[in-house]
Amino acid sequence: MYAALFHASSEALRALAADPKFVGTVRLGFFGVLHTWGRTLDYHRHVHYVVPGGGIDQDDGRWLPSRADFLVPVPALSILFRAKFRDILAREGLLHLVDPAAWRRDWVVHSRAAGDGRTSLRYLAPYVFRVAIGNHRIVSCDDGKVTFTYRRVGSNRPRKMTLDAMEFLRRYLQHVLPAGFQKVRHYGFLSSSSGISIEAVRWLITLLNAAMFVLLAKRTEEPAAQHVSRCPACGGPMVLLGFVPALAPFDTS
Repeated sequence: MYAALFHASSEALRALAADPKFVGTVRLGFFGVLHTWGRTLDYHRHVHYVVPGGGIDQDDGRWLPSRADFLVPVPALSILFRAKFRDILAREGLLHLVDPAAWRRDWVVHSRAAGDGRTSLRYLAPYVFRVAIGNHRIVSCDDGKVTFTYRRVGSNRPRKMTLDAMEFLRRYLQHVLPAGFQKVRHYGFLSSSSGISIEAVRWLITLLNAAMFVLLAKRTEEPAAQHVSRCPACGGPMVLLGFVPALAPFDTS
């Protein structure tokens, strides 16, 4: 199911991006991070994608930019994502396990401009290695009850929730991924198997914007002055000419 979630969402994104009204190519470059938990350990599986605003033309290799604050239409992406997910389950013989009402509901897809992406990266980075809850959030574990802290969306005030120990374990174990599952996946020119390097993509964007790279050379610091021994009589610099071997001890026998 997690693999289907990645596959359906990434394919839906590329399919819409291929429309000339939006980007005009399927050769995007993006990465996704699987996230399964909410703030109270509830089961909230979803994928976050970070997508550069544009792609590479399939014919001449030019950079095709998206609009500054728009990539693809969210309503259409939601419908296409749902359809592709359903097709995968049908192909794998799993469709009968899903309540038919799920295919009549609107699926949640959200997209917005994220500037240069740094804020999104800072948000997603902890999820790469973080587990559903850390020890610092667990307040107590007594009498078969577990109390932990959490924050509601839009609030920084810490709150406490107490659960039966078995319910706490049930919620926690929902977020243990299958062994070897790849929770971070790269696509297009951000993939390690891509035929184009990220440096080449930067050049394509530079050419599109008629920009120019400026090489800034930094002056190297002068080497620290070495200590020079001076003559105690005249003050002039003393030069080491060599070492005189010690004389052999005088034989008195």
